[in-house]
Amino acid sequence: MDTKELLKKVRKIEIKTRRLSDHIFGGEYHSTFKGRGMTFSEVRQYQFGDDVRNIDWNVTARYSEPFVKVFEEERELTMMLMVDVSGSELFGTVEQFKNEIVTEIAATLAFSATQNNDKIGLILFSDKVELYIPPKKGRSHVLRIIRELIEFQPESKRTNIAEALKFLSNVMKKKAIVFVLSDFIADDYQQTMKIVSGKHDVTGIRVYDKREEEIPNLGMVQMEDEETGELMLVNTSSKKIRLNYGKYYQEKVNYYKNSFTKSGAGTIDCRVDESYVKKMLGYFKRRG
Repeated sequence: MDTKELLKKVRKIEIKTRRLSDHIFGGEYHSTFKGRGMTFSEVRQYQFGDDVRNIDWNVTARYSEPFVKVFEEERELTMMLMVDVSGSELFGTVEQFKNEIVTEIAATLAFSATQNNDKIGLILFSDKVELYIPPKKGRSHVLRIIRELIEFQPESKRTNIAEALKFLSNVMKKKAIVFVLSDFIADDYQQTMKIVSGKHDVTGIRVYDKREEEIPNLGMVQMEDEETGELMLVNTSSKKIRLNYGKYYQEKVNYYKNSFTKSGAGTIDCRVDESYVKKMLGYFKRRG
């Protein structure tokens, strides 16, 4: 992709997603994700009704009259976007590939965080961390994130969610708002998710295509595994094969939902032919 085409794509995504974050998600994001807690602001003289637990005894002793500590909510947050760039994200049968929807969702979240003056960071992962952009503020930083989401070419096509979560734990020492965007056709990450969710505010956004849920009856078809590149002839007219595939797919979905909910993390399911705006807005409102 040449520079001119890339900038055109970035601009197109910015216009669409910024409008969403300005008019829809900005306020919802602000009210849903609170600050890390209360931070000390100042001391003032004690007034009737103040909590005696907030009395600053050192200042009180110095002035021989009671003073209390005043706290305010610490609003500034850090958002980490963790995006699956493995081969299965290039799947799509309706209007858009999964990775295109993922880019739009990530950009909308990033602009919503920018409105709140929060920092935004990015982790692109396959079966390893492919790219890490440390959290920063500002529009130009968000545009860099969008550019990477559009044009980044991963070295691997496989997926390892646990590896990405471990990396997050190592680089993010303070609590962050974390969105993991993937189709979650993976396993063996439940324990790592539990550890990460104990420290961070985590939400999984599953982006999927309805054609992935089951194999249609099309007779003998050559199929390619997007993650391994393996080619195979599949008899899709076999009811047993279709049932086994459906069972396999549902097991992955159930594993994802169980791993997140048991860890206290949130989940959003976004099908590529449905409005991700409604799904995300509903999630924010339920949490707010």
